[in-house]
Amino acid sequence: MSSQLFWKGFLLTGLLWLAPAAGMAATDRLSVETQECIGCHAAMPGIVSQWEDSAHWNAGVGCYECHKAEQGDADAFDHNGFSIAIIVSPRDCGQCHPKETMEQEASHHAKAGDILNTQDGILGQTIGGEPAVAVGCRQCHGSIVKVNADGSLDTNTWPNTGIGRVNPDGSKGTCSACHTRHRFSKEQARKPETCGKCHLGPDHPQKEVYEESKHGILYRAFEDDLNMDKPKWVAGEDYYDAPTCATCHMSATVNQPVTHDVGTRLSWNLRAPISKRTEGWEKKLEDMQDVCSACHGSPFVEGFYKQLDSFVGLYNDKFAIPAKEIRDLLMEKEVISKGNFDDPIDWTYWELWHHEGRRARHGAAMSGPDYAWWHGIYDVAKHFYTELLPQSQEACEKAGKPEVYAEIIAKYIDGRKEHEWYTKGFDPKRVEEMKAYYQKRYQQDVK
Repeated sequence: MSSQLFWKGFLLTGLLWLAPAAGMAATDRLSVETQECIGCHAAMPGIVSQWEDSAHWNAGVGCYECHKAEQGDADAFDHNGFSIAIIVSPRDCGQCHPKETMEQEASHHAKAGDILNTQDGILGQTIGGEPAVAVGCRQCHGSIVKVNADGSLDTNTWPNTGIGRVNPDGSKGTCSACHTRHRFSKEQARKPETCGKCHLGPDHPQKEVYEESKHGILYRAFEDDLNMDKPKWVAGEDYYDAPTCATCHMSATVNQPVTHDVGTRLSWNLRAPISKRTEGWEKKLEDMQDVCSACHGSPFVEGFYKQLDSFVGLYNDKFAIPAKEIRDLLMEKEVISKGNFDDPIDWTYWELWHHEGRRARHGAAMSGPDYAWWHGIYDVAKHFYTELLPQSQEACEKAGKPEVYAEIIAKYIDGRKEHEWYTKGFDPKRVEEMKAYYQKRYQQDVK
C-alpha cells in the first residue's frame, strides 16, 4: 500500500489510530460490529471524529455497544443486518454507568417532562401551538418520543434532547443533554454554557444571573485555568479561581462525591408560586454550604444564607402569599371565573410569580443583585401594586361586588404595615429628604 493510500484510509475511517502507550491499533480494541459501523459512517466525519476524541473510544466502546437493540425493543429496527435503536437512553448508559443513571432517574431533570401536564403546557399547546411546543418547550423539558410502525421515530417528537425526555424503553431523560454526543465530555458538562441551553430567559435566568455574579465574572477571567478535564475536579484542590453550575450542584468536594441528582443540595424551592423548604432541607443545606466552604469562611457562608432566607421570606410574605390569596378570594366570591388565563388578573398573577418572582429568588440565591432587585422584586412590586390590585378593583366593580375589594384592602393592605404606603402614600419626611438629595446631586427639582 502506498503512503498516500494509507493516510487516505486513516483520515476517512479513523480506525488506524495507535493506542498511546501500548502501540496497539484501535481496531484491536473495537468490536467487529463497531468497525463495520465506522466503515460506512466515515461519510459523517464529524460524528466519527467526536467519538475518536472521547473516553469511550479509549475504552473500546463503539457505535454498536451503545446503539445495539433487542428485536423486541419498541424502537428496534434492522440496519444493514444489525438490530439497533437510534436513541441511547439513560437505561442503555446505565449498563456501564449504573450509579450515574440511578441518580439521574431520581433527579428533577428526569421529571422535567412533567411540564406537559402543567399551566406551562397549556400556554404552549393552546395559546401557542404544537409547532412552538416541539421546537421550544420540548427541546428543554423533553418530548414523549413516539415510534412509527417500522421502528423509525416520529418526526413530531424527534429529534429531541430534552432533559426529561420520555424514551421508547420507558426511561426518562437523556445523558446527551449535558454530555453532548458523541464525545460525551465531562469538561463540556462542567461548563455553565451547557446549563444555559435551558436555564435562561424571563422565567429562569440562571445563566444570566450567573454571568452577573462574581462567580461568573471570575469564570470568564480564569476559564482556561479551571482544569475542567481533570477526572475528580474537586474545588479547592483541582481548581480554585471560580465555581461553575456543576461545582455547586453536582461536582465532588473534599467531603462529597459527584452526584447526578441536581436536587440534593437545594434547600429551597425557588420555582413554585410560594417558596417552601424542600424535603430533607437541613442535610441539603449542609451539603451546599460544604461546597461554599471550599472558598469561603463560615461567617461569609452563614451571612449569605441569612440574607437569602430573609429575601425569600420577604417575597413570600409581602407579595406571593397575598397575591395568591387575593386571586383565590376573587374566584371564591365569583368575581372572576375559575378558568385559567381568561381574566387579565390570571396573566398578571402568572408573571408575578412565574417570571418576576423566579428571577428575584434566583438572583438572591446566585448573587445576582440586578436580578434580585430591578428584574426581580421591583417588577414583582410593580405588578402587585399597579396591575393586580387595580385589576382586582375593576373586576369587583364590574361584578357589582365592591365590598370584596374593600375586604382585600382591609386585610392585605391597610392591615399590613409594609403595604400601607399604597393608600396613605410615602412618608412625607422621606419624600422631602429625597427631593433635597436630587436637588443637591443633579441640581434638578423632583416633583
